Amino acid sequence: MWDEAQEERALEEVRREAKRLGVAIVMGLERIDADGRRIAAAVIDETGELLGYQDKVQLDPSEEGTYVPGRGRRVFDVRGVRFGIAICHEGWRYPETVRWAAARGAKIVFHPQVTGGDRTGVVPKRWGDPDAPYYEKAAMCRALENTIYFASVNYGLRFPESATSLIDPSGRCQAHLPYGEDGVLVATLDLEQATGRLASRFAPERHGEASGIG
Repeated sequence: MWDEAQEERALEEVRREAKRLGVAIVMGLERIDADGRRIAAAVIDETGELLGYQDKVQLDPSEEGTYVPGRGRRVFDVRGVRFGIAICHEGWRYPETVRWAAARGAKIVFHPQVTGGDRTGVVPKRWGDPDAPYYEKAAMCRALENTIYFASVNYGLRFPESATSLIDPSGRCQAHLPYGEDGVLVATLDLEQATGRLASRFAPERHGEASGIG
């Protein structure tokens, strides 16, 4: 069972590697506090400093017996680039978790997730296949509806239901890893494209109930 001592050791090792390599890291993990276990992502900058956590706020129903939901969302800044994090179920089914970050200046939202498995399944043949599960289409929406980059990172599963993918602000899949293979996706982002224009036009004050029906 994952415990606080293992959590601390893992964080220290990743912090050392981030500093050695000079790269920032978004690391998925279980985070344990006084309220219980949380699904979370730790953000470590290129100097090895732990900048903080984004806890999973919207739990999948299957997770509610094991984990407690997080409270609050935040954005992070590394080397002048602002980004947010939405974890798995949040990014697929709660688009407001992505819009929250985009409306606060995030150029990209990272989306650590797991879809598929290692035992049984079908390996997709092409990205965004209409007959495949909806996940990749949802990733396109998260980028396009906010005019930002959306980076969805899956595990290296034998039977993935979505690829590790980078979606650009127009909703186009800029790059993705091959299905069923381990790998590292490397891509260059044109941050001037990530204007957040559509997210900035969100006007929740206009969404009050109108009188009457129909």
